[in-house]
Amino acid sequence: MLETSSETSEESLGAKEAEPKNPKQKTPKRRRRRCSRRRRSDGFDSFAAYFRRVLKRVQEGLSLSQEAVNVMDSFVKDIFERIADEAARLVCSSKRSTLSSRDIQTSVRLLLPGEMGKHAVSNATKAVIRYTTGK
Repeated sequence: MLETSSETSEESLGAKEAEPKNPKQKTPKRRRRRCSRRRRSDGFDSFAAYFRRVLKRVQEGLSLSQEAVNVMDSFVKDIFERIADEAARLVCSSKRSTLSSRDIQTSVRLLLPGEMGKHAVSNATKAVIRYTTGK
């Protein structure tokens, strides 16, 4: 009798292991459209560390309050999302599947007005050149 109860407990354990842990695995995979809107959550929380680094380079001895960091963080996230959405629209309209730096540059020029767009593009180009030559 003890053997039967141990066998049933082993069977029930084996049945638990055979079931997929993630309920999403049961559903069949769908075909993805070429230009679909997808969101990924990568766990990235804040740009606060980068604000401090940039501020340290620009002006020694200055700091930001927590409220200022929150405002800057929401501003950067909003601008980033707008640029990414515009670049995705450009890729979809040109019927391509790869987002390139040229798409990002065009979307920045479209979104930021006048001189601000030109300065952003020139500073970004300098930063990319500095990054590539440094490695």
